[in-house]
This record gives sequence, structure tokens and C-alpha cells, in this order.
Amino acid sequence: MKSPYHFIIKPYNDRRYDNIRKYGDVDFIISSSQEDHTVSNRIGVVVSVPTYYNGPIKSGDHVVVHHNVFKFYYDMKGNQKSSWHHLFDDYFIIDSEQLYLYKDPNGEWCSPYPYCFVKPIDNQDKIISSTGSREDLWGELVYFNEMLEDVNKGDIVAFSPDSEYEFRIDGEILYRMYNKNICLKK
Repeated sequence: MKSPYHFIIKPYNDRRYDNIRKYGDVDFIISSSQEDHTVSNRIGVVVSVPTYYNGPIKSGDHVVVHHNVFKFYYDMKGNQKSSWHHLFDDYFIIDSEQLYLYKDPNGEWCSPYPYCFVKPIDNQDKIISSTGSREDLWGELVYFNEMLEDVNKGDIVAFSPDSEYEFRIDGEILYRMYNKNICLKK
């Protein structure tokens, strides 16, 4: 099964939602709402790459995708529906603009152009800001692509307002943004 221009993926661990957190020996359900985008599963496994795709992502790779890909929603009549990405069973179709990270053969996350990921840093001024204990508009560059020049992993960067899109990757909060949202390097 192949698509000319779209990736075919399945949700990681065959789960559409990532709403269970382990605290000690106990599993807690942190949200029971299917509309809650913060707990939708964003990790998928590539079943097949597009026929016309010529990049580094291969079948079997883990990928991070948009939060609406695996979600259920309710139509105007209250009927449960899958997103338009749903093909059948546990198979979903996405285009490259909805694929934000992939794991390389070494098991490291890589970010395809035009995306990068920034880790929020602690507030340096000890003054409560709009983001609480996080520094506004500053973070540590974690994942980036070759098109983002003159920066390295671990660099402290400033980013444009309202460009941060929060993800939980390997238990860590990261902001996904476009390369063009990186304003300067400290």
C-alpha cells in the first residue's frame, strides 16, 4: 500500500491518545476527554513513504505528527468521527507538512525542514511571567535541520512571539516552531 504524495502511518503502541502517566507504580488517566488535544497521541510509525519521496524517512521509522491526526471528534449530530487523515483500521495518511520529527537509524530525533524544536528555559529574573517559571521567548535549541545555519544543539535562542507549539517528546516539554521563528542566538 503506497500513496504517491502522502505518508501512511499507524499510531505508536496502537493508541490514539497518550492520556496515561505513571506516578510511582500507579497509572493515572490525566484526561478522559477526546477533545483534549494535549493528550492526543503525536507519535506514529511509518507504514510506507510516498512514491515520489526521496528523503531520509523510511518505513518503520517513528515520527512526530500534528495533534489532530489520530484524534476522534464529534460531528454536528453528535456522532463520533475520525479525522480526515483516517484511511481504515489503524492506518492514517499525512502529508510532509504534518510531520515534525523522525528518528534516524541511530535512534536520534531529527527535524525536517522547515521545523525546529526548542526547550523552554527557566525564568532568569525570578519574576513571574506570562509563562510562569519559563523564560518568555527564549529557549535551548534541541532539534534543528541543516537549513538553520550558524546554530548548534544547546544554543540559547530567542524566538518570535506566539510561534511556540508545545509537544511532549520523550517526557520533555519542547516547542515546535519554524526555522524563520528563530530570531537570534545568545
